[in-house]
Amino acid sequence: MSLQPREIPPVPEDTQRVARAAFPKGNVYVRRRDEIGTIFDDPLFAPWFPARGQPAESPWRLALITAMPFIEGLSDRQAADAVRARIDWKYALSLELTDPGGDASVLCEFRARLVEGAAGPVLLEAMLSRLKDLGLWKARGQQRTDSTHVLAAIRTLNRLESVGETLRAALNSVATVAPDWLAGVAAPEWFERDAIRVEEYRLPKGEAARTALGEQIGTDGHTLLAAIYAPAAPVWLRELPAVQTLRQAWVHQFWVEDDVIRWRKAADLPPVSTRFDSPDDTDAHYSSQRSTTWTGYKVHVTETCDVDRPHLLGHVETTPAPVTDSDLTAPIQQALVDKGLAPATHLADAGDVDADPRVTSQTQQGIELLGPVRSDVSWQAKAGQGFDLAAFVINWASKQVICPTGQTSVDWTSARDPWGNDTIHVGFHRPTGAVCSRRPLCTRAKTDPREITLRPRPLHEALQNARGQQETEAWRARYGPRAGVEGTLSQAVRAFGLRRCRYIGLAKTQLQHVFTAIAMNIVRVDAWLTDRPRAKTRRSAFASLAPMATAA
Repeated sequence: MSLQPREIPPVPEDTQRVARAAFPKGNVYVRRRDEIGTIFDDPLFAPWFPARGQPAESPWRLALITAMPFIEGLSDRQAADAVRARIDWKYALSLELTDPGGDASVLCEFRARLVEGAAGPVLLEAMLSRLKDLGLWKARGQQRTDSTHVLAAIRTLNRLESVGETLRAALNSVATVAPDWLAGVAAPEWFERDAIRVEEYRLPKGEAARTALGEQIGTDGHTLLAAIYAPAAPVWLRELPAVQTLRQAWVHQFWVEDDVIRWRKAADLPPVSTRFDSPDDTDAHYSSQRSTTWTGYKVHVTETCDVDRPHLLGHVETTPAPVTDSDLTAPIQQALVDKGLAPATHLADAGDVDADPRVTSQTQQGIELLGPVRSDVSWQAKAGQGFDLAAFVINWASKQVICPTGQTSVDWTSARDPWGNDTIHVGFHRPTGAVCSRRPLCTRAKTDPREITLRPRPLHEALQNARGQQETEAWRARYGPRAGVEGTLSQAVRAFGLRRCRYIGLAKTQLQHVFTAIAMNIVRVDAWLTDRPRAKTRRSAFASLAPMATAA
């Protein structure tokens, strides 16, 4: 299909008349059309459609139809029925009352174009540009970021189930495209072992029996791969996605010893960031955060939090589950800068804030990164006694450190820590430290002198300054609005289905989250226009008794 750009048509008169009668006070879709107007237009979608071919359905309309189901939790088929039957949807989409709508499959094809063109961020930016023109986005205001886990749309499998299902998926894929070839290489016992779905209740009990089954599955898969990669086999079989998945999984899960396939022990497996747990979604990975474990992804949500504007989602970033929050701080800020939506202050969690991002966000992006930095973890600082890092005087010009008793360091060496960060190693004179009367307050080492690790000067000073500030009431008051992002995640999860993938794969899940953000912005702008107050944190009946009990 090709795109033939055209102007957004006005709402037909009959549709207007009936919608006004049916919704005298309006609803979220009617008000969206009346107050916000056009969010998307056809030229925006031109890069993802060919110049020639059958005319396409209007992309601006398809984009809205794709976003609106997220407001109500509808499927594609239910959305197609709503376009056909609901007056408020026809009003929002500028359709005649008699318009028959279209088939739900059109939405799937449209999403495929958007995924292929990585169009999600462009759509969200177009919406934010419109809201900015309406004065609903405050330039250089406050924004806050947090993340939550996302469950992949797959069955959770243990290792045995995973390798069994991976082999079964490869066999079914090859059987579909090359049945005669597979019939010639498949061993008769494969049809007994590998033709049915692998489920836990069918698996043997006991570690030895399960290891033997795993190695038998590994041997079958290795034999299949050897046949596929043999010179006489059709070369194109190697390019089948299921075959590539099988090959990668076998590298992760097995090793070969004297031509015998061996089942890897858990300690020998590659990191969770590289291996996958299901052949149905190889982008989904296992991860854990405190007591929560899941297989899927992680979504990072950034929203405005100025009191005089609606709280709008300005950026969503979907990543593999093992990616840490601190790795996304700089990319999120850069994305906001690129869109012309950068805040003056960025409120972040402790996982996002360290000396490096604090300094780089201020110097490179002009953004103040506000959040609690990690406390000094030395035993002196934890115990509240002894000489912690703050007790030492650093002379950066002479590259020396003076301890609380007046002794001067004798070693200043640049190095890198295990995580690749630049550090400075500082050491003191051994004989002097050994006879120091205040040695127990300085180090627990029996004979070695005190050693200190510093960050480069800008990072060290930023870290020490932040540790001092975050103990003040003024800092706590500034950081207080950060807690509101928890309510945003709660709304996104409970009302918009943020935590459960609708689709398979990272790219499609990212697009899902973009449309979730668009839908949430529509609802929040509508609440702002109708003066609906923001919900307050709910308290249980028992917790509400605390002030009364204290007074009594």
